[in-house]
Amino acid sequence: MVDFSLYLITDRTQTAGRELPAVVADALAGGVTCLQLREKDLLPRQLFDCARQMRHLTRLHGARLLINDRLDVALAVDADGAHLGRNSLPIAEARRILGPERLIGYSAHAVDEALQAERDGADFVTIGPMFFTPSKAVYGEPLGVGLLEEVVARLSIPVFALGGVKKASIPQIMATGCRGVALISAVMAADDPAGESRSILSALEHHVRNV
Repeated sequence: MVDFSLYLITDRTQTAGRELPAVVADALAGGVTCLQLREKDLLPRQLFDCARQMRHLTRLHGARLLINDRLDVALAVDADGAHLGRNSLPIAEARRILGPERLIGYSAHAVDEALQAERDGADFVTIGPMFFTPSKAVYGEPLGVGLLEEVVARLSIPVFALGGVKKASIPQIMATGCRGVALISAVMAADDPAGESRSILSALEHHVRNV
């Protein structure tokens, strides 16, 4: 079940030299309940070791762990699921491998792609980039909240806004009816990941209570 509103994605290049486990531990202490390990440049053994650390931390805090793309690593560390994209294994094949209980997220960059992900069996999608961000520039121009609103209206599974999302943009994002936000730098690069996580979660919860 997708019962979280803040979906934190790792990027150890954005931690200002701090060790990734320390930053993640702070974010989890701040209330993050779902983490995606996304360190695509690591070799398989390095990724496994990192994933095992993340599994330990998420279990300590009662949080979910999803592994980007690597179903073998997700199974090896008993993660809660995987996050896929257009170059990953097909969602249906991933479901066969992971089983019915684990979560499958999908990164979509257009309405049709999001709809196809839902038909193929994804549990939720991220849609972006919402706003300009260097890490997502390869996916083209920012989509904006208008397209996000269309995706939310046409899908029955949860939708998360991704790409350049800041705390200040949460009200307009959540006004579309999406489930929440997926973040990287807003927490990974924060001086105080725990405090920033708490602040973002508070903003998300405030909006939900007041719609």
